[in-house]
Amino acid sequence: MPPLTFFRRAGCSAIAACLLLGIGLAPASALDDSQRKEFEAVIHDYLLKNPEVIQEAIVELQKRQAAAEANQRDQALASLKPLIFESPRGAVVGNPNGDVTLVEFFDYNCGYCRHALADLVKLTQEDPKLKVILKEFPVLGPGSVEAAQVAVGVRMVAPDKYFAFHQKLLGGRGQANKDKALAAAKEAGVDMSALAKAMADPEVNATLQESMKIADALGIDGTPSYVAGDSVIVGAVGHDQLKSAIDSVRSCGKTQC
Repeated sequence: MPPLTFFRRAGCSAIAACLLLGIGLAPASALDDSQRKEFEAVIHDYLLKNPEVIQEAIVELQKRQAAAEANQRDQALASLKPLIFESPRGAVVGNPNGDVTLVEFFDYNCGYCRHALADLVKLTQEDPKLKVILKEFPVLGPGSVEAAQVAVGVRMVAPDKYFAFHQKLLGGRGQANKDKALAAAKEAGVDMSALAKAMADPEVNATLQESMKIADALGIDGTPSYVAGDSVIVGAVGHDQLKSAIDSVRSCGKTQC
């Protein structure tokens, strides 16, 4: 009996089994045009009669992709740990010697970051052992980049005034840009002459490039995003979820013990 005739008559319970059987009986290189068309027709008919197989395949593909992304993220976290948690280019809020560190990637034009600011303030107020590192991650246009450049300059010349500046700019109305960032810096009491000099330093762009490098390696493409312990937390998840992650890291070194 010709291979494809047997294949058609035999029936298969899963498309994968059909494909394997077909390949085993008649490798693609051994099929002539007529056999190949017949083979394709069998698969076509099977999928039309069993469309749920496509959904099953998509779900399985998504699981495998998620697992691959998680594995890549875990490897990146391990290799970039010093850069994420110890780089002097991050702005430190809370206890600089805290026993748990929460890293936030943010954009001054991110509405969700504005909402999340209250969560961050509350966490630092209620947890005296928490260290927070803020990393500028300007992904929402030129105004965001300008604001981030000013922010890095503020961190360089007046780290003690950074969080006051950060709250004024992030909590303000309208789109953040250079002018609004400079106004927030002045209001926070930053030496504007020193800030102007700092903003001309190549270190400003090097800081932003470092944040981009880390975010790219971790698969972060939106704000706010957080790193705590062994995990990346994406989105404005709220005070309670962040506190739970921090408590778990303090307990066992992971966000889920």
